[in-house]
Amino acid sequence: MGRVRKALRGRLVAGGLVMAVAVVGFGLYWFQPWKLWQDTTVDEALPGAVASSGPPAVAPSATVAGSGAPADGPSTLASGALVSHEHATSGMVKLLRLADGSHVVRLENLDTSNGPDLRVWLTDAPVKEGRDGWHVFDDGEYVSLGRLKGNKGSQNYTLPDDVDPSRYTSVSIWCDRFDVSFGAAELARA
Repeated sequence: MGRVRKALRGRLVAGGLVMAVAVVGFGLYWFQPWKLWQDTTVDEALPGAVASSGPPAVAPSATVAGSGAPADGPSTLASGALVSHEHATSGMVKLLRLADGSHVVRLENLDTSNGPDLRVWLTDAPVKEGRDGWHVFDDGEYVSLGRLKGNKGSQNYTLPDDVDPSRYTSVSIWCDRFDVSFGAAELARA
């Protein structure tokens, strides 16, 4: 009888260890905690901006009405400052119209935490401060512009041609894995 108990106890311990390893492995995969200490910096140039060492290609008087931007360069349609939600987040967001008529969301001087599945969302949700703003962005309409390229720096996200940017009022750095906003910006029209 003692041998049977000992064998059963050994199997239970082995089964418990296998289960514990599986739970820890799943937890590490799902939460990816090491990303909190890893930074990815991306510094993309302003789209449509041409670097030149000579005189400007456009005369100072040739500007887009009301924007102050050169006629052949990007114009700012809306912008706003990022506010923190689930993680400390700062930087600026700009909605730009390029000379070819396409639209881009530009994140400038972004600084947020890294995460397991971060996306850039253009949304129609209002930006709320604090915990009240963590979960509102998937309640209405949104367009995912793709994975966040880096948690630091300046980067560009092209809007699909069939998206009307005037229908959206905010941008969120959205964690798709946990359905939570890391930070967001209300887009104030220029």
